[in-house]
Amino acid sequence: MAVPTPRGVPTDPAATHVPPELAELLRGQLERVADEVEEEVRRQVPEYARPADGAYRENLRAGVVQALTLFVDHIADPRGQGAAIAATYYELGRGEALEGRSLDALQSALRVGGLHAWRLMGRTAEELGLDSTVVAALGELAFRTVHEVAEAAAAGYSEAQSRSTHELERRRRRLLDLLLGEGPVALEAVQDLAHGARWRVPARVAVVALAATAEPHPADQPPGMPGALADMEARPPRVLVPDPEGSGRFGGRSFVLGLRGRPAAIGPTVAVTEAAQSLRWATRALGLMGRGVLPRQGVVRCADHLSTLLLHADEPLLAQLEAQALAPLEAASEGQRPRLAETLLAWLLSGSNVPDVAARLHVHPQTVRYRLRQLEKLFGDALHDPDARLNLIVALRSAATGSRLSAADSPQNKNSAHS
Repeated sequence: MAVPTPRGVPTDPAATHVPPELAELLRGQLERVADEVEEEVRRQVPEYARPADGAYRENLRAGVVQALTLFVDHIADPRGQGAAIAATYYELGRGEALEGRSLDALQSALRVGGLHAWRLMGRTAEELGLDSTVVAALGELAFRTVHEVAEAAAAGYSEAQSRSTHELERRRRRLLDLLLGEGPVALEAVQDLAHGARWRVPARVAVVALAATAEPHPADQPPGMPGALADMEARPPRVLVPDPEGSGRFGGRSFVLGLRGRPAAIGPTVAVTEAAQSLRWATRALGLMGRGVLPRQGVVRCADHLSTLLLHADEPLLAQLEAQALAPLEAASEGQRPRLAETLLAWLLSGSNVPDVAARLHVHPQTVRYRLRQLEKLFGDALHDPDARLNLIVALRSAATGSRLSAADSPQNKNSAHS
């Protein structure tokens, strides 16, 4: 954003040959020139054209006077650095950044003001009968002055913008830690932190858990998602997404590209104060993806796999249920167990309809009846007890997603009538 040094601006201040006594003459006109420069800036730069109220008018006036003073000081002492005045413009640049405004308006004001000041002071030099080399030197000093204050303003703007960005990131990290931390979350506390983090509090959120890379890196970028809060250094990396049911939120191109092929699990949509619950289920789903219980690649939505997540919510208890409910199968041979389990689950889910079971398993109905007779011998009355049937369905579904009964029939076995 710094104004480049125009051609002709001397790199060595000593090369500017201006009579030092001219400085005092021009200093006496400084207030009058400041009035005209201020008016010209207000006329040509829209951002400065608003009604001149107290502090705003004082800041504009101070900036003009400081720049003119620096110009005159350069005449009095060409080697002077004008450090105090440069500091003033550094602060002006910082102020523009902190107010969230572009630096363009301030830079435009410097160019407009510098040119107009040069015209006014150059006219005074001509009226005094100074030769053309002195007038040219004054022009060089004017350009030098504009360049110096513009650079100071740009440096202040850049520093404040950097600090503002870091501070905003820090506040958003605090907000995310609150939302995803343990314990209850008060909406008032969320709103307080969100205000400082410039984050609009949504009614509903969802948390995306991402498969971790080998080494977390601060430069890792979250998937493209406007308004999202991300912690890519966490294990697993997580992204809190506001209003997840919005159009194209998770199906958008930017989100898919942002994953870079990394597996991800999308937690259930919940109230903003319950975001930690969404993270908990997304993390659990990601773990099940790693084990192959859920699809290993791509994006898994928890909402599409609630029964599987529920089954694996307490795996030690699930193992107890599976062992107890399926204990009768231990009496069958090891080769028979997978086929009997598959048939029993299909029979329970189809309302005990043999033709439906046969169609589902791609076997002959007689094969189904044969297996059902074996199951009747093994399970007895439990096959007709509602509570026992529910336990069997849960246990068999668990077995089918990765435990000891997960082996599927081969095509040859499926077509065998009496295995």
